[in-house]
Amino acid sequence: MCYNSPPGKDVLTLLKSTFVLMQIHSSCSLKPYNTFGIDLPAAQLVRLMDEEELAPIGDLAQGTAPRVLGGGSNILLTHELKDLIVKNELKGINLLEENEQHTWLEVKAGEVWHDFVMYAIAQNLGGIENLALIPGCVGAAPIQNIGAYGVEVRQTIDEVIAWHWEEQRYLSFKNEDCRFGYRDSIFKREMKDRLIITSVVFRLDKVHCLNTSYGAVQQQLEIMGVSEASVKSVAEAVMAIRRSKLPDPKTLGNAGSFFKNPTITRQQFDSLCAHHPDLPSYPASEGQVKIPAGWLIENCGWKGYREGAVGVHEKQALVLVNYGGAKGADLYQLSEKILRSVLEKFDITLEREVNIW
Repeated sequence: MCYNSPPGKDVLTLLKSTFVLMQIHSSCSLKPYNTFGIDLPAAQLVRLMDEEELAPIGDLAQGTAPRVLGGGSNILLTHELKDLIVKNELKGINLLEENEQHTWLEVKAGEVWHDFVMYAIAQNLGGIENLALIPGCVGAAPIQNIGAYGVEVRQTIDEVIAWHWEEQRYLSFKNEDCRFGYRDSIFKREMKDRLIITSVVFRLDKVHCLNTSYGAVQQQLEIMGVSEASVKSVAEAVMAIRRSKLPDPKTLGNAGSFFKNPTITRQQFDSLCAHHPDLPSYPASEGQVKIPAGWLIENCGWKGYREGAVGVHEKQALVLVNYGGAKGADLYQLSEKILRSVLEKFDITLEREVNIW
């Protein structure tokens, strides 16, 4: 399904009117726009606040697809960027449809993800409460298929609407078109760097089916004295867990989990267990086993490691941190060392979850 440009809009007229309003910054530091706090300049940065600016931005990029920046919580800047950077700041939450069981909301891509979770909870709508406090914006959620504590965002997404830079038109991706996988989607593969997501349609639950099966969530609810869970209490439990384990990017530069949990064959898992009987695992697809990357990294001795301004967080080995003034290249080199050590010790190749720019 395709969406055309707004009817009656002449592109040249749009260019003239929008360039007056469009906020274009030259030689702009990206330090405020990435949670690692890496101070590197962008040759040109545009703040997208109106969808009518999409066609002019495409013209400004002169045939090259711009890089899209949301909350900057899943990128590592390693060099000065010559490409046009588009800071997606599209805002708005619109009710599309509802029935006795579900509500459909169209949420603009620039909305802060956690704010949207809190909005849903305030409306007593369920489905995303386990994803509370994940940093970033709504537009990044389907790209990464964000997930936490037994829930993935794909379970609530009905449709993703995006602007195709080259074709200069809107495209619609229904849930099945998104090809969601573990921290994966079509937007990270075939459509990578070809689109900018403008909004996401979520189907949220009026009749709640809470997921508290993840051990830490149930334990936290018990600590909180909650006997009958709700979307609000589950979100509060998740937030408490995240705050106890993960550093706040506002005080310590990081991008959350730097690596994905690897999936290996059952045969390889059994072989590893012979040498590492305490190796934890989670069920994956048939014949596959998922291993916690944090456990692998910690057992290679990296947890709490520090080298100058970069290091591995003392409470969570999945998190690389900038202690202040670090260069992105230094963090990248640290990740390379971690990858090599895990491969040497466990014969498992980790994959970065963070995008390298």
